[in-house]
Amino acid sequence: MKERELSGRVAVVVGGTSGIGLALTQGLASAGADVVPISRRVDMVNQAAASVEGMGRRSLRLTADALDRPALQTALDATLKAFSRVDILVNCAGITKRTPSLDVSDEEWDSIIATNLTATFRSSQVFGRAMLEKGYGRIINVASLASFIGLFEVAAYTASKSGVAGLTRALAVEWGPRGVNVNAIAPGVFRTALNTKLLDESGRGQEFLTRTPLKRFGRVEELAPACVFLASEGSSFVNGEVLTVDGGFLASGVNQ
Repeated sequence: MKERELSGRVAVVVGGTSGIGLALTQGLASAGADVVPISRRVDMVNQAAASVEGMGRRSLRLTADALDRPALQTALDATLKAFSRVDILVNCAGITKRTPSLDVSDEEWDSIIATNLTATFRSSQVFGRAMLEKGYGRIINVASLASFIGLFEVAAYTASKSGVAGLTRALAVEWGPRGVNVNAIAPGVFRTALNTKLLDESGRGQEFLTRTPLKRFGRVEELAPACVFLASEGSSFVNGEVLTVDGGFLASGVNQ
C-alpha cells in the first residue's frame, strides 16, 4: 500500500468506527485520504476521527444512523462544506444473529435486511448523487462469504449479503458510465472483539479455521489494502467486482 496513494481524496466510511470499519478508515487515512468515519455513537466517532487526525489527515465528527436518510444527508452536506467533495464511500454498517430459520421473527429478519442491505443502498443514493454530479467516485461495499455460499442458521444475514453483491453489480452497471465505479470487498473470517470467543471456543470457529487454507483467521488490517486499491486510480477499470479477501476459504474443498 503506497503511503500517499489517495492523497487529496476525501472518503466517508459509514460504520467506520469499530472492527472492520475502523480498520478501513485507518487504512484509507494511511494511504493519504481525509476520512470521515460515521456511526451512531458519539464516543466512537470521536475516537475514530482522532485516529485519522493522528495520521496527519483531516476528519469530521459526524454521527448518523445508516438507515436515517436525513441524517445521512446532513453528513453529506457537512462533508461537502468542509472538503468541497466526496470521492470515496465505504459502506460497512452490518449486523448478524444466529437463529434457526424457522424461529427467525419478522423483527429480526427486517432488522438484518435493513441494516446490511437497505442501509447500503440508502447511503449509496445519498452520497452517490454528489459523486454523479461531479462525474467521479468510488463506492466500496462490504459483502461477505455469505454473498457466495450458505452459512448455517444465518438466513437473514446470508440473504442480505447476497443482496449486497447483487446491488454492487446493479449500481456498477448504472453508475459506471457516469464516472462512479462500484465494487465490494468480501471478507473471510476475521478476528474482532465481538467474535473472538466464537472463533476460539466453538466447533463453528474450528470449522471456519479448517476451511481456510492459510490455517489462521484474518487480521482486520489485512482488509485495508484491498479497500485502498478499490478506492484508488489503480482500480480505474475495475467495476462491479466483489473482491474476496478470505485466505482461500472459497477456493477450499478437502483440506486434510
